[in-house]
Amino acid sequence: MAAVAAALERITERNPLYNAFVHVCSERALDEARALERRIRAGEAVGPLAGVPFGVKDLEDVAGLPTTFGSLAFADNVARSDSAQVGRLRAADAIVVGKTNTPEFGYTAFTHNRLFGTTRNPWNRERTAGGSSGGSAAAVAARMVPLATASDGGGSVRIPACFVGAFGIKPTRGRVPISAADALGMQHWIDTVCYGPITRDVADAALMLDVVSGYDPRDPDSLPSPAESYTDAIQIGRAHV
Repeated sequence: MAAVAAALERITERNPLYNAFVHVCSERALDEARALERRIRAGEAVGPLAGVPFGVKDLEDVAGLPTTFGSLAFADNVARSDSAQVGRLRAADAIVVGKTNTPEFGYTAFTHNRLFGTTRNPWNRERTAGGSSGGSAAAVAARMVPLATASDGGGSVRIPACFVGAFGIKPTRGRVPISAADALGMQHWIDTVCYGPITRDVADAALMLDVVSGYDPRDPDSLPSPAESYTDAIQIGRAHV
């Protein structure tokens, strides 16, 4: 509860400066946080991301929230279901606090659209946060949320992550399944597009990938989960440093 409330407070304070979030679902997030708190108090098992607030790039569906693709044409589009990635994060008890800005349909390396305007770099508002996952990157860099979903075809995770000093990775294609609804109801036709995290550090990204990776029947290109967890792999790496 406290983590979600703190994230919403920071969004209220900082988002007007950076325009990272284009939709915030405060009451819904707080309701989910209260429900999770009751489960914890009742001694129920909870997921590995219990209570962690996160943002979702506005090319990806969250049931009941707008998915505009940064386009005036989809300004009133409301998702009916969660994407595969969002569904897995929520199943791990992470809590969506809002949708993050993107250029129209994610097609440029800076984040601006006619529907929501420009996302600014938290280090210098005269500079871009990159794109197309600029809203997610700015939200993480401004410490509004500890992690956010992103997607990458030609640099759309990597460019904004490096522009704002966050960590981002483009996984192997198929490692994180892409639901058809996230490609306007079709199977994604660009075979370089992958979903990946933007986080504050490598450990957070490893944990997020452990939660979201693995085969999903909605994505015929999706891959089985790797034999070894990402979190275990980075611990092994640290042991050999």
